[in-house]
Amino acid sequence: MNDDAQILIARLLTHQTLRRDDKMVKRALSDDQFRAEVDKRLLESGLKLLDNVYADHVTVALHRNVEPKIFGAKDIWQNNNFGLTRDGVALLVVLWAQIILPKRERQETHTTIDDDQNDMFEKELSIPRAEDTSIGISYTALLSDFGDKLGKKTRMDMNLGVLSKLGFIERRGDVILEGPLLDLMMDTDVLKERIINGALSEVFKRAPLAAAPRRVAPVDADAANDALAPDGALDVPDTPN
Repeated sequence: MNDDAQILIARLLTHQTLRRDDKMVKRALSDDQFRAEVDKRLLESGLKLLDNVYADHVTVALHRNVEPKIFGAKDIWQNNNFGLTRDGVALLVVLWAQIILPKRERQETHTTIDDDQNDMFEKELSIPRAEDTSIGISYTALLSDFGDKLGKKTRMDMNLGVLSKLGFIERRGDVILEGPLLDLMMDTDVLKERIINGALSEVFKRAPLAAAPRRVAPVDADAANDALAPDGALDVPDTPN
């Protein structure tokens, strides 16, 4: 078991993310004894396994208890935004709000009852995978709606390239899709209220958590950036290089 835990951790550190349907990941998510061994060995290095049932991948991140020792005391907290500028962080929030929140709603409200009318008993189904419920957004529409607020085309293209390299998004032609880290590295419980009732309230007030809008109202980049954390840094754990 120890060797398997070592291999899984080494693979996570090497590849940054692994799919939930990976054989060893599935074991870590279902075998309490194996998970305890993985968690123990990660904690010894100041790390933790990061996963949620809405994402198709898992990753490792800094444990909250060691963050002050890594990033410094709160009054001199070092930047933890993956090197993104403020407009890059704001773009990340916009993409998260437009892709992940609607996807979560589709996953949570997805029909979990067998549609066969001849079935007398209700049959619960598992939460749909992200790849089956996550809908991308149009780059053209994003540029039209947010370009002026987020540095125009040149800056937006540069930041999209950084976000793609980091694993937050994927680009397929004109479509921007969820990457492995977009639903893992953003704290939905913390950010959801800040986004819907704060920086992007105008986007969701017409149809809260409905299907991802193709066109949305402009948002102030600084407000979107501030929605992440009081100190303006990403309110998410960092990942190893």
